[in-house]
Amino acid sequence: MILSLHEVHASLGATFTEISGCEAVAHYGQAAREHAALRTTAAVMDLGFRGRFCLTGADRVRLLHGQVTNDVQGLSSLQGCYAAFVSNKGRMQADAFIYALPNELLVDVEPGLTATLLQRLDHFIVADDVQCIDVAPFYGLITVQGPRAAAVLERLALGVALPERNLAVAHLTDPTLGEIYLTRNARTGSTGFDLFLPIEVQPMVLDKLVSAVRAEGGLLAGWDALELARIEAGIPRFGIDMDETHLAPETGIESRAISYSKGCYIGQETIARIRTYGQVGKALRGLRLPEDLTALPSRGDKLLREGREIGSVTSVIRSPAAGVVALGYVRRECNAVGTELTLHSAGVEVPVKIVPLPFS
Repeated sequence: MILSLHEVHASLGATFTEISGCEAVAHYGQAAREHAALRTTAAVMDLGFRGRFCLTGADRVRLLHGQVTNDVQGLSSLQGCYAAFVSNKGRMQADAFIYALPNELLVDVEPGLTATLLQRLDHFIVADDVQCIDVAPFYGLITVQGPRAAAVLERLALGVALPERNLAVAHLTDPTLGEIYLTRNARTGSTGFDLFLPIEVQPMVLDKLVSAVRAEGGLLAGWDALELARIEAGIPRFGIDMDETHLAPETGIESRAISYSKGCYIGQETIARIRTYGQVGKALRGLRLPEDLTALPSRGDKLLREGREIGSVTSVIRSPAAGVVALGYVRRECNAVGTELTLHSAGVEVPVKIVPLPFS
C-alpha cells in the first residue's frame, strides 16, 4: 500500500521503507536530527501506513468488548483505551488503540493487520447489528510527538481544547477541513497527539503542521526516528517484541491493556488463570549491552545464564542517549533488574545486564 501523501513526502526529500507490506517514510535525509527533535522539541510524522477501521451499529460495543482484553463497555464517548486481541489460549494476535466516538468505535492497529482482524470480527457477527469498515482509504493519520507537541498543535488554532487525559478525544467539525478527531497518544512515552483526518485535507494540514513544528524548533520526521524513540521508552511493538508466541501478560503491556474486572472475552480464562495461580514463565525486560559493540545483535539471538538458554532479544538499537540497549524475554527465575546474562550473537558471547525501563 502506497502512502496517500507519497508525492508530498517525495518533494520533501523522503526516503521510503516498507512495514508489513505498507509504505512508510524512513527519514528525510537527517535521521539523527529527526530523532533529536522527537526527544527534545517535537516531530510531525505521517502514520498513514497504520491500519484503521471502524465498527458501527447498535451492537458494536458489545461485540468489541468480547474480543479484546480491556474494558470497551466502560468507555464514555470521546474516551479511548489500549487493548490486545488474543487467542483463546491468551496469546497475542494484535494490539490496538480503541476510541469511542459518538456513533462508532475507531480502532488503530499495526500495519497489515486490518484484514485479519476484520475477518475475526465478522466471524462473530451472527444476528448482531454491527458493520466493520476499513476507513484507511478515507481517513489519514498524522501524529505530533515530543515535549513541544502541545505547543505545535496550539499554533494550528483548531478551535478545540487539546485532550488532557491519555487516549481522550477532541472532535472538530470544520467547514474547510471536515471532521477531525484529535487524540492524546504518547507513542514514545513523552507527549503526543494523533490527528485522524479526511484524506483530501491531509496536504493542507501537513503543510500547516510542518510550519508549526519548525516554529517550535522541531522537524518533520520518519519511521527510523520513531522506532528509536519507542525502544528507548521501552514500549513493545506487535510483530517485533510481541507476537502469536507470547502470552499477553508476558509482554509488558498488562497494566495498560488488560482489565481484570471486565466481563468475559476471548482468552480471558487463560489470562485470569495466570494471574490467579502464578506468574508467567518469562517476561519482557530491558537489556544493556557494551557500548563498544561493533555489530548489533539480531532479533532472536539467544540469552544465556551459566550456559543455559533462558531467553532471546527482540529489538536492539544504538541510542545516542542510552547507548546499546535491547528489549528481550527472560525466564522469570533470572529476570530481576541487575541480573547479568550472556548474549550469543553471530558466534560471539556478549555480556548483558537487565536494567529498568524506560532506558532513558
